[in-house]
Amino acid sequence: MGTLPSRTAEAVALTEAVTARNYSPLPVVVAEASGAWVTDVEGRRHLDCLAGYSALNFGHRHPALVAAACAQLERVTLTSRAFGNDRLGPFCRDLAALAGMDLVLPMNTGAEAVETAIKVARRWGYRVRGVPEGRARIVVAEGGFHGRTTTIVGFSTDPVARDGFGPFTPGFDVVPFGDADALRAALTPDTVAVLLEPVQGEAGVVVPPPGYLAEVRAACTEAGVLFLADEIQSGLGRTGATFACDLEGVTPDVYVLGKALGGGVLPVSAVVSRADVLRVVTPGSHGSTFGGNPLAAAVGSAVVRLLETGEYQARARELGVRLTERLQELVGSGVTAVRTRGLWAGVDVDPALMTGAVACRRLAARGVLTKDTHGCTIRLAPPLVVTPEELDWAVGQLAAVLTEAGGRRPRGQRAGSSPA
Repeated sequence: MGTLPSRTAEAVALTEAVTARNYSPLPVVVAEASGAWVTDVEGRRHLDCLAGYSALNFGHRHPALVAAACAQLERVTLTSRAFGNDRLGPFCRDLAALAGMDLVLPMNTGAEAVETAIKVARRWGYRVRGVPEGRARIVVAEGGFHGRTTTIVGFSTDPVARDGFGPFTPGFDVVPFGDADALRAALTPDTVAVLLEPVQGEAGVVVPPPGYLAEVRAACTEAGVLFLADEIQSGLGRTGATFACDLEGVTPDVYVLGKALGGGVLPVSAVVSRADVLRVVTPGSHGSTFGGNPLAAAVGSAVVRLLETGEYQARARELGVRLTERLQELVGSGVTAVRTRGLWAGVDVDPALMTGAVACRRLAARGVLTKDTHGCTIRLAPPLVVTPEELDWAVGQLAAVLTEAGGRRPRGQRAGSSPA
């Protein structure tokens, strides 16, 4: 992006001087945000097409979520679970109802929720399924992303996530994503659960073959093991349904939720399941200082109310069709493949033109923010409040970036001026 403007350069230099380099961010420093747009320290506006990896499904500073947070800030923010608070019960009741489940175990981050689900599955396996102590195994998928803890990266197939962090926790069997036969073959008497993302987000919005989730559900039911659906990125409206599993009429035994559950206001995550599963957790066996705090519960309740209307799921379905049509026009014009599910897309850029990282830098220069993954793939996941015109404009910017790099301009695509 050339020489950075002074305020951006100063902010980037300070951050790099005082923080560990566990990220390599685009040289854009956000100072304000509203809806689908952010404003950087130079006063330039950018359309946010990443939405905090789906944490911002409802946009930046959604009025209902900000109001819920502000009202709760005036009352009480933290009690710890050593005491009760008046927001936790209503939040868990309403989230359980939204998911069609009985109980909620509230946590904070997505990785924390996945770790919790793993612990629950293992204890359930020993106490309910009858697996001998210390032998529980969980089947997971290649290309999956469930967090950054040592247990989770231990079964990751991404060498960048694993390198230098062993030794790893045993007890996981990895199978190809989308291959139901391989999954069935991996199930043994010691298997307690299958842990999958219904759509693999970090892998590049990888959508499984039609019927795969139903096959997973059937295999788990036949084997008497739990199906854990990691809907941290795919859930809560992103795919055009409340949960991505809904799109195949599948109900897992456990939903693992996060990101959008906090509305982009603060970290909120949860494990949601039936009583016969979550009742294996007993006092002292699991906990969290901040999990279920009243501020998080207040915001989480407001998120559930937004989802109960069905408005955001419908927007994701409708705009997802539009996004798919616009992106498909780019195939053969600098794009080699497109995968979409609702308002969520993985776009593979022709490596002969540029890498995904270069494409994202050039998009940022044009006012569109997104992120690359695995070389030449970029992910598009704008907030569900984005307008059709804003969506068209963003795809137009991508078309312009490809054309400038030597790709053929697709028919009907124009870069246009910002609709902001």
